[in-house]
Amino acid sequence: MKTVNCLPKGRPLFRRVCLLFLTFGLSLQVQAENDGDPFADDYADPYQAPQAPAVDDPFESFNRSMYTFNDKADRYVLKPVAEAYRYVTPSFLDEGITNIFDNLDDVETFINSLFQGKFHNATVTLNRIIYNTVFGLGGFFDVATSFGLINEEEDFGQTLAVWGYEDSSYLVLPFLGPSTVRDFGGFVVDSVIYDPLDEWDEIEDRERLALMVLKIIDKRADLLAAEHLMVGQDPYVFLRNAYLQNRNFMIKDGEVEDSFADDEFEQLEGF
Repeated sequence: MKTVNCLPKGRPLFRRVCLLFLTFGLSLQVQAENDGDPFADDYADPYQAPQAPAVDDPFESFNRSMYTFNDKADRYVLKPVAEAYRYVTPSFLDEGITNIFDNLDDVETFINSLFQGKFHNATVTLNRIIYNTVFGLGGFFDVATSFGLINEEEDFGQTLAVWGYEDSSYLVLPFLGPSTVRDFGGFVVDSVIYDPLDEWDEIEDRERLALMVLKIIDKRADLLAAEHLMVGQDPYVFLRNAYLQNRNFMIKDGEVEDSFADDEFEQLEGF
């Protein structure tokens, strides 16, 4: 009997792992909605300010375990590799590699901009892809920004939020880090459907894996300078709140509610 493979071609192992994680995350979401916290510890977060807005974190025990795992993996493996990468890689080459991956990610932004009805952003992004691919030597040079073509990053997690799936439970994933059930589902869709590398049949699975590892190392190296921003008594809470606030900012295209914008501050305008 002939076996039919229903998955798209390319990266079969990576796709199955992503789909496994997505199924796991969705099962946690359903269990939390029906039964409450599946990892209920009956303790309050001692570091969260009493006036802080409620955060949907029903998997906190699991998330903290994954945070600890990721922190140790980063401390003993990823960070040293990123530091070595930064040490041996010339700055122009490091910047060029980052630009190439950003150019590939613009394909994801273009498609999701169309899904969200953000046609101006889609047009700008398409022009960025053309300019950087043709004149920027495959994206190594970001010439589009020099021409004033600056877009807003979009992904399928943001698309789901625009379509109505606004609130989702916080979820920390092994190796992938902070996310939500919605955003991880969006990540799987983006990875499986919108990856431009899928169009290159010449690239083998091991080469795709090497590129994925390089992207992770390059991204981690870019974050080395921002480590001092991690403040507070509980890094888990700080990272969780920072991620959720940043995602909210991206979903609303920067149009977030200003808690200081009320009548009593109008007199300060033009000060």
